Order: sequence, then structure tokens, then C-alpha cells
Amino acid sequence: MSADALPAPLDSVRAALRFVWRALGGLSILGAWCAAAAPAVLAAPDAHGAPAALDLDAFERMKHIAKLPDGLEMAYLDLGARTGRPVLLVHGYTDSARDWAPLIPYLSPHLRLIVVDLRGHGRSGKPECCYSRFDFAYDLKLLLDALKIREADIVGHSLGSIVAQTFAEEWPQRTRRVVLISSTGGWPPEVPRSRPPLDFAAEIRKLKEPLDPNSPFMIEWWSSPTPVDPDFLRRQREDAARIPLRVWLAVLDQALPVERMYEELQRTLPRLVAPTLLIWGEKDPLMEEPVRRSLRAALPHAEVKVFAGLGHNPFWEDPAGVAAAIDGFLLAAP
Repeated sequence: MSADALPAPLDSVRAALRFVWRALGGLSILGAWCAAAAPAVLAAPDAHGAPAALDLDAFERMKHIAKLPDGLEMAYLDLGARTGRPVLLVHGYTDSARDWAPLIPYLSPHLRLIVVDLRGHGRSGKPECCYSRFDFAYDLKLLLDALKIREADIVGHSLGSIVAQTFAEEWPQRTRRVVLISSTGGWPPEVPRSRPPLDFAAEIRKLKEPLDPNSPFMIEWWSSPTPVDPDFLRRQREDAARIPLRVWLAVLDQALPVERMYEELQRTLPRLVAPTLLIWGEKDPLMEEPVRRSLRAALPHAEVKVFAGLGHNPFWEDPAGVAAAIDGFLLAAP
């Protein structure tokens, strides 16, 4: 663990300056620690009392770096009251911890949010090897060890949902509840494959460095059926363009092997015994009904919420609605 990975307690004056409060029933980032010069992460609520958007520049400055025993330097944020229930937020393929910025202001103040950059992404290390779902999940286990968190809820999106599944399967004693957003049980072999409007995997294999964040592919990669803040999307594309192409391809081959996905996931899903909530956007072009059905079949006791009209990133499109579903599930009585 680096010297700044676990911040020392702050006195009340410094706390008043450095800690960010969300008024009118929203998220108070009580445990957040940021540089003295960093601006407030949350502006004042709007005229209707809705939470303001996060300051994305300040959000990035609040990241800590944990040096894990497997050699990875892992970037993360630790937001919320230290006494709150720990929740790991795990982003999707080619994204980063910023994935969750639209959602965080709407989540309960009773949650301690551990928001990570997966290996190869964001400010985390980008090693030459080891990008399977098991590698990603083991990093999370080591991070919880370093933070001395014995048990956590885990919320994952897309690739992050596969990592969340894997974590819950491998370390059930460390897992309280699981939320899988835009997830998959793999395409059943008996179901003929549909031809997608855009074959993202094939397009990714055509990419050349340097990656252009404003190419037609990158714009389509982050498209949504409903509007999303264009500045947020621009930052997402620019960050993804900075990820080495070898990492894009390694994750695609090792963690998202299309031809083996069904067999790989179905082999281990029976070990996911924690209470689980499945969330999809109705118009998700990546997670089509056959892969949703295979996941529901593998987790017959899971709760399911489908957001009408939304796409692959429903918590960008309707953060209040998705936050309400997550809060209701995580904070429900046992």
C-alpha cells in the first residue's frame, strides 16, 4: 500500500474544508479525502433539490493508489462514511471509476463506496499479462484485504458485472449482496446467433494505434438511446483512447471470449449464492435477450429490473431510477 493509500484522520477544520457534503437528502461523501487545493466535488443542488453532477476533475484527483501483493498498482476512490456498508463499484470494459460518476450523487449516504479502476484501465497499472475475469476479481480481493474490509456488496457493470460474478463465486464469504448491470450468462449454444448492427468485437480487432477518441467507432461505442452528458462521454472516449491497444485486445480475448463465454460462465454461476439483483436496459444492443435469459436461468432466485427504453448504460441515462433500485436492494432487511 502506498503512503497515501489510506489517509490519516483529519481534524475538524480540515474536514470542513476537504469533505464534501450533499444537501437535501443526497450522498454525503463523508469519508472522501482529496488534495487541499481540490474544488468541491459536488456543486449545490439545483432549484428542485436534485443532486448536482460531480465535479469530474476533482473526482479524478481524489483517487488513491494501492500497491497490491500481486504487483499491481490499483487506483480507487473511497467515498462515504467509513462506518457505512462497503460497496465495491466495478466499471465496464475500457471505462474507469468515472463510469459511476452519474450514479454516485443519487446513492444512499449510508453506503461506503469503493470505486475502482480495474487493471489496464484508468490510473491503474497496465501490466503485460493477465486480464482474465479471475485476475480482475483477485485484484478486488487484495484491495479489500488492504482496506481491511471483511465483507462487501459488489455492483458491476458489463465487464465489471462478470468480474462481480466471479468475485462472488470465488469468495462467497466476502460477498454480502451482488448487483449485476448489463450482464450475461453467455449465448446458449442451441440458440442461433443474431447478426448485430455493429460487431463490436470485430471492429475492436481492426483498431490501430494511436486510437482516435472521436472516430465513428468510438462514438458508437459510447452511444445511448437517450441523451447522456456530452462532456462526460468525451472524457470516457479520451480515457479509452489512452488505454494501450494490447490491453483492449487482452481483455477481449481473456475476459470476454465470445465463443467460450457460455461454457465459462455457466460452469461457475452455480457458486454465486449471494442475493443478487439483475439490471438491464430494455434497448441494450450488447446484452441481447438470449444472454439475459441464460443468466436468469442460472440465477433463478435473483431479482430482475429492466428499464424501459434505456441502453447498455442505464445508470448514465436514468441515474436516479437505477440508484433507487440499487439502494432498495442493498439496504433491504435480510
